[in-house]
Amino acid sequence: MIDTGKAFCVANKQFMNGIRDLAQYSSNDAVVETSLTKFSDSLQEMINFHTILFDQTQRSIKAQLQNFVKEDLRKFKDAKKQFEKVSEEKENALVKNAQVQRNKQHEVEEATNILTATRKCFRHIALDYVLQINVLQSKRRSEILKSMLSFMYAHLAFFHQGYDLFSELGPYMKDLGAQLDRLVVDAAKEKREMEQKHSTIQQKDFSSDDSKLEYNVDAANGIVMEGYLFKRASNAFKTWNRRWFSIQNNQLVYQKKFKDNPTVVVEDLRLCTVKHCEDIERRFCFEVVSPTKSCMLQADSEKLRQAWIKAVQTSIATAYREKGDESEKLDKKSSPSTGSLDSGNESKDKLLKGESALQRVQCIPGNASCCDCGLADPRWASINLGITLCIECSGIHRSLGVHFSKVRSLTLDTWEPELLKLMCELGNDVINRVYEAKVEKMGVKKPQPGQRQEKEAYIKAKYVERKFVDKYAISSSPPEQEKRMVSKSCEEKRLSISKLGPGDPVRAPPQSSEAERQDSSVFLDSKHLNPGLQLYRASYEKNLPKMAEALAHGADVNWANSEENKATPLIQAVLGGSLVTCEFLLQNGANVNQRDVQGRGPLHHATVLGHTGQVCLFLKRGANQHATDEEGKDPLTIAVEAANADIVTLLRLARMNEEMRESEGLYGQPGDETYQDIFRDFSQMASNNPEKLNRFQQDSQKF
Repeated sequence: MIDTGKAFCVANKQFMNGIRDLAQYSSNDAVVETSLTKFSDSLQEMINFHTILFDQTQRSIKAQLQNFVKEDLRKFKDAKKQFEKVSEEKENALVKNAQVQRNKQHEVEEATNILTATRKCFRHIALDYVLQINVLQSKRRSEILKSMLSFMYAHLAFFHQGYDLFSELGPYMKDLGAQLDRLVVDAAKEKREMEQKHSTIQQKDFSSDDSKLEYNVDAANGIVMEGYLFKRASNAFKTWNRRWFSIQNNQLVYQKKFKDNPTVVVEDLRLCTVKHCEDIERRFCFEVVSPTKSCMLQADSEKLRQAWIKAVQTSIATAYREKGDESEKLDKKSSPSTGSLDSGNESKDKLLKGESALQRVQCIPGNASCCDCGLADPRWASINLGITLCIECSGIHRSLGVHFSKVRSLTLDTWEPELLKLMCELGNDVINRVYEAKVEKMGVKKPQPGQRQEKEAYIKAKYVERKFVDKYAISSSPPEQEKRMVSKSCEEKRLSISKLGPGDPVRAPPQSSEAERQDSSVFLDSKHLNPGLQLYRASYEKNLPKMAEALAHGADVNWANSEENKATPLIQAVLGGSLVTCEFLLQNGANVNQRDVQGRGPLHHATVLGHTGQVCLFLKRGANQHATDEEGKDPLTIAVEAANADIVTLLRLARMNEEMRESEGLYGQPGDETYQDIFRDFSQMASNNPEKLNRFQQDSQKF
């Protein structure tokens, strides 16, 4: 079975390679190439899953049962041979004892002693034999069931991985199916149009010159005119050859065949002239003359000749205008009043948006190889840890449970912008400095690619048991002075927010000076903070590495600060104004609905501060917008009083979507497409163009 399975994987890989070849041959069709490439990547993942399954089968079934047969059965057979041998000796002793004559006292005594010794030996060997039988029966049950249980768990993991893989691929397949339906409709429509054209052509009169116009004016792709012309060669024989000519990019070019590279006749149309030629025997000729050469051309009709001459003349005039416009643009760029920084930023922004999740995440230090085993080009990630993983390590991470590691594909999944920014804020180097701080000191070696059992033990020790984290001594309650320094800036901000009345503008929190921040850092040495307080402070400071360190040291992600109205790290992240910090806490299990003593949760605070991106994020993560604070206000009421149109729009849309899903019984479903599109746009804007969402705060400060 194992050998056949491995042969199956080899055949599957050949099939997958064939699909990849077909994708390369379809490079001129973006839909086909993209789809086949994505499908081949998924098939490759399944082949890897299959290979892992058969490797586990090799270990769980073959190795364990062979050891049972070779070792345990051999011991049983040896015990059985000894038992049979001593049984035969006992039988002989009984026979000999029965045969001894009564008057031969010496022989009677000898036979009796032999029988006694033989019986004693028999009982001893019989007990050993019974013991071996019982051990074998017990081992038979445990070894077989243990092997089969391991085998079934391997299948469970295999099908779970396959289900996850194709669940992620499902939306893309659904979209592709819809595209194919449209393609079928378009093909039928095109067929009808072609049939009509055939009918029109059959009825058309080809005797006039109008039917011979073979040019196409398509300025959108740079081609002003194209069509067949006869060209006179410059050799001694002056032969004429039919070539495909086109006017494009202010040049006159021709091709011998469709796929040939164009040959340039005139490099710059501004330097040439065009004229009729009536002094040669052939009809419909015209000449294009440049400073270095002359090109004699022949059209198929007088109308075509006039069209080509007009097209060349128009292109000459257009070339002059375009060159003039370019000069003006260059003058403006060189002018000190108009900088070129904006255009540079736009191109950079487009470049970043065009990058794939894989490229962006692998650019982070350490992310080009697996965080746990070092295998190059990892295609999977743990989104709550912010690390990249190879496929085998990702499977082990899945088995830990989502409360330890949430695994996602870098090539198959659609990545939300805030999640992508989260991955770029952390990375393998940052996380390994925390989770592998004592690896060298303890003399532990990281597992190598392919060492499955070693990887499982190492990853469990690293993330579940946290054996390699440098666990410093942490005081259970920090000094009062330290707590005051921690809470100073946060309390100022909270007080400024709590004093806001209906319609009051939201102003930026007071900024602490550099000296205050330095003083604060003296008292906020992480080695003296308990993990919960460190997470609390780092959340406000937008320091993701410190937050990851606090969680590694056992910080409760929902720790409430009794000194500051029982505010949580997530509320501190809202006050700090960072979308990525909120996303990191939510991915690590933060309760989006946990409220402080004033009854305000993260959604309340984000609404009060006018943080539109955070409001969008919390609504997507299931925040309860019906919750009211101690004044009886829900987030919508606060947003209406503050006249924040963006947040009011988001809250009302979320409420309408919730009511619609409840009325239609769509519990657990995301809602209609308009709602999803609007929230997707806000998420993109919050991550890529946050300044656009800050317009409300900027406008309110003016008043």
